[in-house]
Amino acid sequence: MFLEFAVQDVPGAELAATHGAARIELCCALQLGGLTPSQGLLVSVLLAEPTLPVHALIRPRPGDYVYDSAALSLMVQEIKQLHDGGATGVVIGALTPEDGIDYAAVETMIAAAQGMHITFHRAIDHLSLDNAVAAVPRLAELGVQRILSSGGAARAGEGVAQLAAMHASAAGTLAIMAGGGVQIADFSTFRAVGLNDVHLSAKRTINRPTTGDLTASASVEDNSYYTTDAELIQRAGQTALALS
Repeated sequence: MFLEFAVQDVPGAELAATHGAARIELCCALQLGGLTPSQGLLVSVLLAEPTLPVHALIRPRPGDYVYDSAALSLMVQEIKQLHDGGATGVVIGALTPEDGIDYAAVETMIAAAQGMHITFHRAIDHLSLDNAVAAVPRLAELGVQRILSSGGAARAGEGVAQLAAMHASAAGTLAIMAGGGVQIADFSTFRAVGLNDVHLSAKRTINRPTTGDLTASASVEDNSYYTTDAELIQRAGQTALALS
């Protein structure tokens, strides 16, 4: 079983590499669901872990996946720069206002990737179950090599039947990767239906307590942030190895 961890910093990438990650999804702002990483972050990760495949998330803002021409142009430029900076792949997705896949935008981003590995992200979970299954072979034809999905469920462990249907629809043309609220106990279930790839953020929340008197401004700020959980990532790596 191949593990992909979503990480937003060098320590997260180092933990992923140490505990057997096949690759990382590099992003920033995990608390917003992940956004496009900076060039500086990509360079720092590649210097720290030069052999670790890095797939960069392309998501210019939080919220929906409906992008206008300006946002698409920005994503194209980000893809080109990440390609030139040494990223192994990109993680993309775009939808129409009706929550269908924006295939024209997807084609544009794939062209900009210049041969990098392409993952279509969980935007696919906005589609109805039937439409998501039908989209799999079309995305494969466009050059998508992996689809990240929870099977349309709140947690991927609850979407196994849909993930299995998507896997069958792919017929070996691309990989279906389970992701979204993944628990380590789900790994064996995913493996049983033929899924070899699992995505998780393996994160925990840091909330540094403040000391002393606070200004009114400081008192309303949220000091919490996500970090990679070393114990969780280790257990995930051990479990995946046992299922390989």
